[in-house]
This record gives sequence, C-alpha cells and structure tokens, in this order.
Amino acid sequence: MVTKIDKSNMRQVILDFPKQFKAGLKAAKRVKLATLPIHLENIIICGMGGSGLPGDILATLRPFDVSSYKSYNLPLQAGIDSLIICVSYSGNTEETISALQAAIDKRLSVITISTGGKLEELSHQHNIPHVKLPAPYIPPRLALGEMLAALLQILINHNLLDKKLVKETAQLTKSLKVKDSEEQGKALAKRIYKKIPFIYVSRRFMEVAWIWKNSLNETAKILAFANYFPELNHNETVGFSRINEAQISNKDVCVVILRDLEESFTRVLKQMKITKELIEREGVEVEFVDIKGKNMLEKIFSTVILGFWTAYWLALEYQVDPTEIKIIEEFKKKLKE
Repeated sequence: MVTKIDKSNMRQVILDFPKQFKAGLKAAKRVKLATLPIHLENIIICGMGGSGLPGDILATLRPFDVSSYKSYNLPLQAGIDSLIICVSYSGNTEETISALQAAIDKRLSVITISTGGKLEELSHQHNIPHVKLPAPYIPPRLALGEMLAALLQILINHNLLDKKLVKETAQLTKSLKVKDSEEQGKALAKRIYKKIPFIYVSRRFMEVAWIWKNSLNETAKILAFANYFPELNHNETVGFSRINEAQISNKDVCVVILRDLEESFTRVLKQMKITKELIEREGVEVEFVDIKGKNMLEKIFSTVILGFWTAYWLALEYQVDPTEIKIIEEFKKKLKE
C-alpha cells in the first residue's frame, strides 16, 4: 500500500536527507562576492515556502542580525549596508525574483541559490554570485539540508561565521540517525489522525514548529497551527477553555509540545507543564516530544526529521500522495494568467 500511495518515494528522500549537507556545502564552496559592504548592518534571506526555511533556521541559530523575508520586493531595512541572499529551489518563485530584481535595481550586495530557473538566468545576466544546487530535484520542503548548508557555506566564505559551524554541519551526515525516529513519527501520526494539531515550542524553536506546520500542511494535506511559549499563554490557551461548546469538539484537536529539557528557561518548562495540565482538563490530548541532540544543529534537524516522518505517515493514514501539492500548483498557474 505504501508504494501505491507514495508514488514519488518520499520515504527514500527522507532517509537520504543527511546526504544533503555535504552536497550543499560543496555547491557553495567558491561562491563569493568580490567585496562586502564596508559596514555590514544586516543579512536578509529572501525565500518562500520550502525555500524560505533555510532563512528560518539561520534566524534560529542567531549568529548575527539576520532576518527571513517572505514577500515581494525587499523589506524597509534593506539598504546599501545589507547583504541580500535570494533562495528559490526551483529558481522561478515570483516573489523571490521580485526581491532579486529590487536588489539589482538598488545595486545592493546580493547572492542567489537555486537549482536553475529564472534566478540563475538573472544572476548570470547581472554577474551575481550564484549557487547551483545539484540534481535530482526533490520537493523544496525536503531540500532544507542542502539549501541551509549552501547558505552557511556562503557566510563562511565571507568570514561571517565560525568555521566550526560548517564542520558541525558536515558531521550531520553521520550523526543524524533518520531511520531511528521513523517509528516515533508513525506513532505520532496515528495520534494526530483526524485531528487538528497545534505545535507548541519555546521561542527559540519557533521556526522548527513552523517547519512542522508546513510539513503537515503540504505533506499530510491538513490544517495545522504553531505557536510558542511564553506568548501563547497570554492569549491562545484561553481558546481551549470553551472548545467543547459551539466551535469544535475537544476530540477534534490535539497539542504537541516540543521541549528542550537541557537548555530551556526553567520558567518556560514550568509553563509547558502547567499548560499541558490545563488543556488536558478540557478533554484535549496533549503530548510532550523531547528535543534531542549534542548541539543546536543536531537538535534542530533531529526534530525537523521527526516532523517529516510524522507528516509522511499521516499522509499515508489519509491515503494521500505525500509529494503532490496540486492546490499550490493550481494557485501558481492562475497567478500567471
């Protein structure tokens, strides 16, 4: 049944995920601007959907003033002292092409990352450094390791990151045990099945929760939501107090709390525990999932991979192809008309 539903063999793509890191590092090894802004103020990563995820992860690592931008044109803080990095896995994302064109028009420092497409074409036309990611083409949301590794290598090339981070990135090829978390993902999928999941994390891992949400949306084709502590306890938790009345049954939602027991603030861990107790009192199922890893990169990607597995096996529970995203493809087609 698995091969009948998983027509593009997404399972193998997930199993091969750690191989992406070395491929991304290699692709970006010699990509560098001739000169950086003298007074570099910020780095802006422009990308949409799966191609926006590397910027989210970089923001999680927080090595300097970096922001992830997901729209047309460029944000207000983009200026002569900015470094703009445009990421589009396909190379044809119109919002990202708009951002690149804006950077070209303003003569800003810019680098691009793609597998080809219009982004590569414009880069060659305007002598912009471009990272060409290697084949085969896979769903952009699953190419995160490759794109992030390329992004980190670019920053290393400009002496903007500690080289230790590239070493840690390359080590992920061996340290990530993808198969080990498949059964956990399958079990989570069974608990989430026929429910709307809320993915909760500490602020530091908000972008990871966002990746879980995106995976559940695109791979399992379900609604999912993400929020973070402590902010959610100032608003969202109130929504559970009347959940079994007019809006939706308490049996139709569930909460997954991703927690880092080693490095989270003690008060945040206490908030997680209290929140679980209060929401369960309303008849809503809540589950803790502990984040594991020797360093921040391992913690991020071991949790991301678990999210991939959960979404994958949930798609199989619903008997839908985990790879196809017909409604997004239809949207893009209509946008071009």
